[in-house]
Amino acid sequence: MATAPRTRTGVRTAVVWDYLRRALDDLAGGGAVRVLDAGGGSGGFAVPLAQLGHDVTVVDPSPDSLAALERRAAETGTSERIRAMQGDAAGLPALVPAGSFDLVLCHSVLEVVDDPGEALAAITQSLRSSGITSVLAANRSAAVLGRVAAGRLTEARRLLTGTDGTTGPGDPLQRRFTLDELQPLLAAAGLRVQTVHGVRVFADTVPPALLDGDPQAADDLLALERDAAERADYLAIATQLHLLARRD
Repeated sequence: MATAPRTRTGVRTAVVWDYLRRALDDLAGGGAVRVLDAGGGSGGFAVPLAQLGHDVTVVDPSPDSLAALERRAAETGTSERIRAMQGDAAGLPALVPAGSFDLVLCHSVLEVVDDPGEALAAITQSLRSSGITSVLAANRSAAVLGRVAAGRLTEARRLLTGTDGTTGPGDPLQRRFTLDELQPLLAAAGLRVQTVHGVRVFADTVPPALLDGDPQAADDLLALERDAAERADYLAIATQLHLLARRD
């Protein structure tokens, strides 16, 4: 995980990992951290965190995803550090003890839950005092731009003018967020935002053929992503917004 990714997928997640590593160091100085991955699915973050020596509890509503997580943990020798539980973010108080985690991941969850505020309140309750949550959410502004670029102008206008950041019944997401919508949600849940940055500022617009067989192109793309991540003038075009927030 120390080397730069050589694929588009690696670039898409590398900047998130940059900030997660800093948060982990902040919480435990390089030691083991208790992590809760709310909606963690098949372990895209949980397994690498366990490989780093952290103890990870994954809560997800999908039994199929949890089964895939358990297989992946077994294949990577991380089963002893990963616990899988079926449930959703809002139901965390009934699943895990209050104040029992140092770090909670809430990645691509707020877009699909029934009530984002309720989910964030439950996440806050699971954090210890001064614990950190990592929130990764779809950016409404970038979604508008993407629909325009694809010629889907009706969807773009619905995203732009609607109140919920969705294109309608066929949209897999119930909502998308602007930064001005996310920050009050976290504050209302008792979470104090510390850092905000953009994820996939450029990665989703680069032609796949550019990266195929050209490791240098992937490295250059990652360098661009890192340079732009915290620049306010590029936040609006990032596919996702990533916020690290501490429990008050």
